Amino acid sequence: MIAAPVQAVEIDAPPPPIALPANLAATPSPHANCPAPYIRSTLASVPTTHSLLKKSKLPFSLIVQPYTSLHEDEAPIPVIDDQVISRCRRCRAYINPYVTFLDHGHRWRCNMCNLTNDVPQAFDWDAAQQKSVDRWQRSELNYGVVEFVAPQEYMVRPPQPLVYLFLIEVGQPSLVNGLCATVSKIIAEALPRIPNADGRTRVGFIGFDTSLYYFSIPRDGSENNDPSMLVISDLDEPFLPTPDNLLVTLSESMQNVQTFLEKLPNMFQDNLQTGSAMGSALRAGHRMTAAIGAKITVLSSSLPNAGFGKLENRERKDILGTSKEGSLLQTQNSFYKSFAVECSKNQVSIDMFLFSSNYQDVASLSNLPRYTGGQTYFYPGWNAARQEDAIKLAQEFTNYLSSEIGLEAVLRVRASTGLRMSAFYGNFFNRSSDLCAFPSFPRDQQYNVEVAIDETLTRPQVFLQAAVLHTSCNGSRRIRVMTLGLPTTDNIASVYAGADAQAITTYFSHKAVERALSSGLDAARDALQSKVIEILQTYKSNIGGGTGGLTLPGNLRALPVLFLGLIKNVGLRKSALIPSDLRAAALCLLSTLPTALLLRYIYPAFHSLHDMPDDAGVPDPQTGNIVMPPLLNLSSERIVPYGLYLLDDGVNQFLWVGRDAVPALLMDVFGIEDQSLIKQGKTTLPLLDNDFSQRIHAVLEKARDHKAKGVGSITVPTLYVVRESGEPTLKLWAQTLLVEDRADQGVSLQQWLGMLREKVVQ
Repeated sequence: MIAAPVQAVEIDAPPPPIALPANLAATPSPHANCPAPYIRSTLASVPTTHSLLKKSKLPFSLIVQPYTSLHEDEAPIPVIDDQVISRCRRCRAYINPYVTFLDHGHRWRCNMCNLTNDVPQAFDWDAAQQKSVDRWQRSELNYGVVEFVAPQEYMVRPPQPLVYLFLIEVGQPSLVNGLCATVSKIIAEALPRIPNADGRTRVGFIGFDTSLYYFSIPRDGSENNDPSMLVISDLDEPFLPTPDNLLVTLSESMQNVQTFLEKLPNMFQDNLQTGSAMGSALRAGHRMTAAIGAKITVLSSSLPNAGFGKLENRERKDILGTSKEGSLLQTQNSFYKSFAVECSKNQVSIDMFLFSSNYQDVASLSNLPRYTGGQTYFYPGWNAARQEDAIKLAQEFTNYLSSEIGLEAVLRVRASTGLRMSAFYGNFFNRSSDLCAFPSFPRDQQYNVEVAIDETLTRPQVFLQAAVLHTSCNGSRRIRVMTLGLPTTDNIASVYAGADAQAITTYFSHKAVERALSSGLDAARDALQSKVIEILQTYKSNIGGGTGGLTLPGNLRALPVLFLGLIKNVGLRKSALIPSDLRAAALCLLSTLPTALLLRYIYPAFHSLHDMPDDAGVPDPQTGNIVMPPLLNLSSERIVPYGLYLLDDGVNQFLWVGRDAVPALLMDVFGIEDQSLIKQGKTTLPLLDNDFSQRIHAVLEKARDHKAKGVGSITVPTLYVVRESGEPTLKLWAQTLLVEDRADQGVSLQQWLGMLREKVVQ
């Protein structure tokens, strides 16, 4: 394996194919099995016994991402709207392409638990057109992913309206960095893009510093269109005005909401308060929305230091990089978890947008999204005066507001007899042993479900089915059902031949975050290292023969490199230079990013631009997609002093300018011949009137296009220009992305493989 180094293109390898018999499904449909973007299994062949799985040292887990786009423009999923939903009486699995029909088609046998069920009479009848239909055309028998429109019995209560409640910090810190004014403008412009198909969407606003500010906004066209403000200084038991006039229906008050947002920054322009009662604002927001549920969006520029959930600045540079560092990643105040669980029960989800240039305790605050199905977005040192910061927030926050979301969602995964879901990872609240609850269901996160083998599997295939019950943005109750079939095997070589290195890495990234938060960073890194050694030893002793080197099958070749990338990621890397907020934000990403973006985050894309092929940066004549330059391995050996390179981890992009870059190249890209005049750091690249500049722009844009990777994400990566002869800290930051090099306190890929070889040969 060391003789033939892993190439960068292997990092994004598709999963090993799943080999099912051609006639297994009820119809000859090519779409019968759930495709990998929706459910990706760590194993394409399932061991028949628990002991064989244990012996293999490989995890059996499903990476579930029910949506692959922020909007309805994903690959269209068949929608079954006749409300005929046939489910197994015993295990409650939904009818799917792998059931068997018996008794002249009047009954069907469940492929999960083998029970025979009656086929509903309406299954072959179109009630709308009053005529019989061909059941073999029904989507649920042809597709591994379908969506049912749910009848009344799938609702605990009628579908509630979509509610966005914005909690905006209006104290001094948010005025100085321009957050209050910028966010008001972005929301005002994005209001028409907020999902509102059924005309019921509501919005509300609470301002906070050391007091709370409620805003009542009248309907458009009423006698007095001016918003009114109520100030509450009692943080312990804040008085709550009647919510009727605090949550306004967008379609009735759009104009007045926009007028209010224009006025908001001026209302507080002389505010000198520096304190933040965020916890009290959250409690007020929860009380305001608990009856109907809501998506609470918190925008804050400082550490909450007044009222409920008060936090201290506990950042200590002297313990960064030591065994005590893990304590900074623990939650400082139990309020955040217990409050989040309370919110989840009332269908309230929380998203955090954090903008402080000082310590903000992301580790504590990220509990709110973690247990309510939300997300933590971190903008360290953000300032509206910097054009790049303002534009990035405008693009991301507009993406965020216009995304489709599901409401009041639950996720359950069922499986064939003998299999059991044993652990769940991701941002949600685990309501019972197998039910994950999401007050709102985002489209840009994925979830990890560990599967246990409780009994010997006697059938040649097993089936797993994930179902998400949710209310869509337009008030329709839906069930998205994803069914995956996998062959079983009693042969450890087959288990290894079907193992998916990328899905395994995703699983262990969730495990590493859990370990880092419970036992510290050293324990998380050690666990990853011992895991990859175990896998190598098991393969060598059971399959790979007695060779002295490191051997793994082709499908797992990238695993040691991916694990090294995970250990060296900013969330887990051993370093005394990473502030705890930055680390905590990275851990949030490691446990929520879809696999395609996670792989990019732990093993960034690296392209050489100065010598890219003629077709790079130009649309492909067949597909129309921009052709990217070839991927390079993440090693400084690939860098020449006269070169221009792009390093991209999906969050940041670094444009590396070699110290000997020729004036003609600089002129083409920056419009400047003198390298010392090129602006370093966070910047925007000028679009110049030459072919090379336009191709570079096309490459940068394509790298930012998450849709091309088949995943939804609101993130717009920040561009940094790094001069090799320039700012040392910026250069060091970019170099830490070169996973195969030695940097900070990490080992190089050669040292890592050498160490693994020693341990495996012992």
